[in-house]
Amino acid sequence: MTLPIFLTGARGCGKTTIGVQLARVRDCQFVDTDRVLQDQAQMTVASIVEKEGWSGFRARETATLQSVTAPSTVIATGGGIILSEFNRQFMREQGIVIYLCAPVDVLAQRLEATPKATQRPTLTGKPISEEVSDILAERDALYREAAHYVVDGAQDPESVVEEIQTVLLLARAS
Repeated sequence: MTLPIFLTGARGCGKTTIGVQLARVRDCQFVDTDRVLQDQAQMTVASIVEKEGWSGFRARETATLQSVTAPSTVIATGGGIILSEFNRQFMREQGIVIYLCAPVDVLAQRLEATPKATQRPTLTGKPISEEVSDILAERDALYREAAHYVVDGAQDPESVVEEIQTVLLLARAS
């Protein structure tokens, strides 16, 4: 039995892209908590937030995290999942948490290249690079607190997957 792997990090760090590739390489299931949450609610994140507020969305997010946590699963989490102390502790206790860390300029560039404003509303109302900088400043310590391992998410996806595989292999050997 293989522990679940939780991928955390800011929007644009590559959690879904990396998660799909990592699951394929490890012959595991892949789950994206935002996707599952939206499918269950039959609404976008923006619609949920508009209707229920951020607290309603965060409650749904925690319930979704718990429902998808299973052995041999790679789980891409929402960027704000680490705001809840319960979620940080739950992930650390239930599996292996990997923080895909990337600098603000890389995150902003990726988000500007594929905007998804209808799915995920702005958190601050500021331009993307400013918002990413503010949010990362607020959340970086929480991502690190939750993580068992920090991986450079600014690399190309194949290199990130390779680095995660190496970290997991070394962890198992120790």
